[in-house]
Amino acid sequence: MSFLNSFDISASGMTAQRQRLDVASENIANWNTTRTESGGTYRRKMVVLQEVPLTSFRTEFNSLLRKTASKGGVKVTQIVEDQRDLNPVYDPTHPDANEDGYVMRPNVDLVKETTDAMSATRSYEANITAFNAMKTLAQKALEIGK
Repeated sequence: MSFLNSFDISASGMTAQRQRLDVASENIANWNTTRTESGGTYRRKMVVLQEVPLTSFRTEFNSLLRKTASKGGVKVTQIVEDQRDLNPVYDPTHPDANEDGYVMRPNVDLVKETTDAMSATRSYEANITAFNAMKTLAQKALEIGK
């Protein structure tokens, strides 16, 4: 493992957590959206994260030659829609109400989204702490040669 891999790992974590926070914010912003561009009710979105494993020196060297280096960390593989049932609300005056007077509201839970946003923020802060610790370690290592 290269010394600089630690920076890449923390940076990948910060990128992934920023994406989680973006999706939670989008869900909160659309918690009452009954009509999207595609025509249906907004559905909650979720981020799928995947580990990027660390590799051995030989594997890393060969992948660098092919320009497909993998430094470890985490990556966002996809953003999926939650397929749980939508929430029917009786409101016959709403323009999107069906013939029975029910409007299908998004399957977004504000408490869950707030918790996800807080979790993403804390994880982002933990990655910043690790990044800063590695930066301090690098500075101290450079001071040895003085």
